[in-house]
Amino acid sequence: MGIAVSLKAFHIFFIFVSTALSVGFGAWGVRDYLHSGDTLNLAMGVGAFAGGALLVWYSKWFLRKLKDVSYL
Repeated sequence: MGIAVSLKAFHIFFIFVSTALSVGFGAWGVRDYLHSGDTLNLAMGVGAFAGGALLVWYSKWFLRKLKDVSYL
């Protein structure tokens, strides 16, 4: 017997993990910029934070769109 996971639940989990990785990468980029002064690291960090913000917006939109669909 396998574990049945809905596509909605998997999608929410994937968005959460992607957001956490994006924010972590952004923090790493900004921290590296503070140590090295390389503006490319700052640009990567800011871009990653922007991506994380877009993922948060997308998760809210996704949950609102599929509010009537069950998780199982």
